[in-house]
Amino acid sequence: MKSVTLGQLAELLGAELRGDAGVVIHAVATLEGADAGQISFLANSKYRAQLEGTKASAVLISAKDAEAFSGNALILKDPYVGFARVAQLLDTTPKAAEGIHPSAQIDPSARLGEGVAIGANAVIGANVILGDKVQIGAGTVVGQDSIIGSGTRLWANVTIYHDVHLGMDCIVHSGAVIGSDGFGYANERGNWVKIPQTGGVRIGNNVEIGASTTIDRGALSHTEIHDGVIIDNQVQIAHNDIIGAHTAIAGSTTLAGSVTIGKYCIIGGNSAVAGHLSIVDGTHVSGGTNVTSVIREPGVYSSATVAMENKLWRRNTVRFRQLDELFQRVKVLESKQKEDE
Repeated sequence: MKSVTLGQLAELLGAELRGDAGVVIHAVATLEGADAGQISFLANSKYRAQLEGTKASAVLISAKDAEAFSGNALILKDPYVGFARVAQLLDTTPKAAEGIHPSAQIDPSARLGEGVAIGANAVIGANVILGDKVQIGAGTVVGQDSIIGSGTRLWANVTIYHDVHLGMDCIVHSGAVIGSDGFGYANERGNWVKIPQTGGVRIGNNVEIGASTTIDRGALSHTEIHDGVIIDNQVQIAHNDIIGAHTAIAGSTTLAGSVTIGKYCIIGGNSAVAGHLSIVDGTHVSGGTNVTSVIREPGVYSSATVAMENKLWRRNTVRFRQLDELFQRVKVLESKQKEDE
């Protein structure tokens, strides 16, 4: 079990310490669920009432909310970021692999760095390069000519196709597929003619890719995921997409081919972006939104309708179909009004 004193945490976080610096912390927890030896946080003032009953040995808290708490506290500007830092420090997640399992299949031409770990039944293809301290989970496949940067972790049953480059300190969760063929076909009198997808995938440093997410290889040039991008579970990223640095994409989102998303964007869950569109830096797309045109100005964009009683939804659907007719009638009325004036 990892542990650290409250005084050490204060120094690491640059936080103001109030209380006993010698208190030992070994885990993080919610205000309601915390016990002795655990540290919690208050990031939303509406949960202030939970401070009174918490059993946490200390709380990460803002200066404004600290007035309502008399126990041990670390006071800092953003308690939630502080919580994330402490959680990293006390993380007990096991490694994706330790050592090189005897059942792993490693091509003789592959180059392995120092401290590489490869799990049972993993397959490392020809001319693969694994950087220092890379972890390859059980059953994972890394295709030929691919490069995995130092410190990157691939969990169990990840599939990396050929000519895929991952940067340093990335995390790829189970079931993810990177470098599968993009959906490229030509139609010849009703018959689909497959277009070989000869590009690769290029992924930057500190990227996290969720479980069962798929990232297609490029048709000619590469699909690109830039530094610091975080991608949730079950996301589809099509061929030749470019995702700018530090963008976040939530679960079940679908990006069609040749989409460019800028830096520091947030794409809400279950959203969809049509092909060959671009989204400017700093844009926030709400969950369930269908993006069907270029977004040139940063801001918050939404298109999903809220849940409602089915009968009301049916009536509104009919009215929606009548909008064009209503619009034309209004135009006629406005024209007549101008003539009368």
